[in-house]
Amino acid sequence: MHTMIQEASNDYDIDDGIYFRKEDLVGPKGGELSALQVRQMICDAAQDDRFKKAPEVLKNCVRVYYNEGYHIDLPSYRRVIERNPWTGQEEKKYELASADWKTSDPRAVTDWFKRQNKALSPDFEESEGQFLRVVKLLKAFARSRTSWKGQIATGFMITKLTSDNFVKYAGRDDESLIRTCKAIESRLQTQKLITHPTLNENINREEDGRPEFFRLQLEEKLAHLDILNDPECTHAQAMAAWDKFFASDWFAKQPEPEGKKAFAEALGAPSAAVQKQGGGRYGKRFG
Repeated sequence: MHTMIQEASNDYDIDDGIYFRKEDLVGPKGGELSALQVRQMICDAAQDDRFKKAPEVLKNCVRVYYNEGYHIDLPSYRRVIERNPWTGQEEKKYELASADWKTSDPRAVTDWFKRQNKALSPDFEESEGQFLRVVKLLKAFARSRTSWKGQIATGFMITKLTSDNFVKYAGRDDESLIRTCKAIESRLQTQKLITHPTLNENINREEDGRPEFFRLQLEEKLAHLDILNDPECTHAQAMAAWDKFFASDWFAKQPEPEGKKAFAEALGAPSAAVQKQGGGRYGKRFG
């Protein structure tokens, strides 16, 4: 999906699924391996004395910890072939080795995401897609404070929320990001459940507090960007606002464009849109 972000501490994760045919997952006596047994089998195969922290079995995967700080999750899937009772045709489905075998197909999610990116991005033909970039920016926001870890919405939740509430804005990723953030915050005020994009189920449960925590942080940090609506907002003020939003120092290091034309080009907008008279807006285009 190309939406992975790298955290400053290198504590980012990569998912690398392992697929088996159901008929191959049998024990020495021919009995079907349970979901736990398959995860244990993968964990045994991943052991290596070079790891400072040994791989371990988790609920939905085996996690391999690398000495550099990141980790790789190894979810295991089995391919099940069933015959459709109505058509007589063979159909493939995939099940994840979780607490039990659970219907799941990450490749279907990837296909869904690619369709959404193409359909929602106003610039898909010329770039990787505005929708994809906004997803990455929102994931970066969610991982911008170490104190939020474990409390805030997961990357998958954020991806689906962005899809459900995306506001495109041709040529202006900053406008798209702000408007999408506001749409997500508004939506989460009344609906906390997030539907799965390819399965007839929800990603989270009603009692899951992570979406609400995400909403509260959006509500609080969006206030830092109010200065962008001020016709007298300066470059330094705009960059400081974005740094506060993302808890970064990257924006403050960006040079101010020279002249109205260069300024407009930097924003990806016509020069008339950046005049300080008449409610012009000093934003920063991400790209």
